Amino acid sequence: MADAVHPTGVTHLAMIEPDERLVVLARTLQSRGSQAETTLKDAALNGARYGERCLGQALYRHRSVFLNASDAPIWSHLELRYFRHIVPADAINELVVKPQTAGTQLLRAEILLTTPSAFVMPRAWTGSADRPERQVSLEYIDVRPAFLGEYRDIMRSYIGPAAGRLVAADRIGTFRTMETAAVIYRDPALAIDWNQIHLCEVEADGFRGFGHAFDAALREISPDGGFAAVFAGLDRMRTIPRWTFNDPVAVADAALTQFG
Repeated sequence: MADAVHPTGVTHLAMIEPDERLVVLARTLQSRGSQAETTLKDAALNGARYGERCLGQALYRHRSVFLNASDAPIWSHLELRYFRHIVPADAINELVVKPQTAGTQLLRAEILLTTPSAFVMPRAWTGSADRPERQVSLEYIDVRPAFLGEYRDIMRSYIGPAAGRLVAADRIGTFRTMETAAVIYRDPALAIDWNQIHLCEVEADGFRGFGHAFDAALREISPDGGFAAVFAGLDRMRTIPRWTFNDPVAVADAALTQFG
């Protein structure tokens, strides 16, 4: 039986609500060589050039695959930049339109919106560098268009609040659900697609997915039961073309906790 997850410390969580959704510029990248990664890292830590419009940024490096339903090659990095209300045109021009630096190939650029009530961080969040046993889980999900509304409602009403209990209990670092609003560039050779990215810091050793951890928390908040009941028919709603573990290369996102 799963251990009970109690909502201790929930008041110390930042949860992005429907009227204050963040906008995220995400870049899927293939970087070749240490110098190329150093250039990406330096740029990721230089958010000051966008002023107060940019609330945070992060660069993650692929480490291993947890689940893979696609034959497409694995990319090396994902970069996220968080903005208020809108991604500035100068950021899109610099990061998407202009040629990439030597050794770096842009595979996909998209604008993400945080899923209401399913983007959860502890107020004391300072990044994942102090928890080396945890890796960044990046779940790339493709929800079928007919079920996008139903899927979002489940994330808002059940999964987000349950994740809040897990974050408050320090079972996971953060839980960040983001939806693709627009794909603004895609390499023609990229033979994989998704419309959701879920980010979470987990202990990868022995990780078997979120079902076990979420089941106990969901039973506390859902009259319908645990994970299987809440997500009944999940397979008809979505596929997971790729789910990876990643190392944080450069993370400067603590200011996000003041937004929620």
